[in-house]
Amino acid sequence: MIRTFIDSDMFLLTLTVGLYCGGVALHHRLRLAILHPTLLAFVALILFLKVCGIDYGHYRQATEILDFLLGMSVVALGYLMYEQIDRLRGQVLPILTSIGVGCTVGVLSVVYIARALGADRTILNSIAPKSVTVPIAVAISEPLGGVVSVTSVVVFLVGIFGSIVGPRLLRRCGIRNPLALGSAAHGIGTARAIELGAVEGALSGLAMALMGIVTALLVPLFEKFCY
Repeated sequence: MIRTFIDSDMFLLTLTVGLYCGGVALHHRLRLAILHPTLLAFVALILFLKVCGIDYGHYRQATEILDFLLGMSVVALGYLMYEQIDRLRGQVLPILTSIGVGCTVGVLSVVYIARALGADRTILNSIAPKSVTVPIAVAISEPLGGVVSVTSVVVFLVGIFGSIVGPRLLRRCGIRNPLALGSAAHGIGTARAIELGAVEGALSGLAMALMGIVTALLVPLFEKFCY
């Protein structure tokens, strides 16, 4: 009976939300950047599923409502951008240029570093779209022969790292524009930008969306001609 309860969709869904909320409370209490709520929930869930022998496919099916809500939250970023539309007027060319340069540098740098360390083409295609959200990254890497699980983990780690290190690094470099958070750390970085302010969240959300489009267009070209 206990096993049936643990395997139930309601329990797994409640556990996921509960672990994240617990991570948020712990993060706010201790104020340590490394204790990111998403990272804490991620590690705790892996340990739980491993110890209890629960298949990931079953867990994903049980919590698919969260994927739906995540999609709605991304769409909701459009409202933030609408509120800041006056600040975005006249900035189209600088924004598109920075996103294009950021995508090119982000993709080719990780690919060339990995290749220098001996990674094969499968790994290169798996990690190339590291700076966009998981659904887009998977849709890019899988047709190129990448490993979906590797892509998902890399994207998650990049988002966490960008969320933790990004704001402090930008301040040290004297950069106040939050486009870098959205373009380098996708949704997790954008969530951090929203905590900094509405303008930061809007710009980061815009960068995240544009980065997904540009990466989807450029990575297949880079794979064919650059590595």
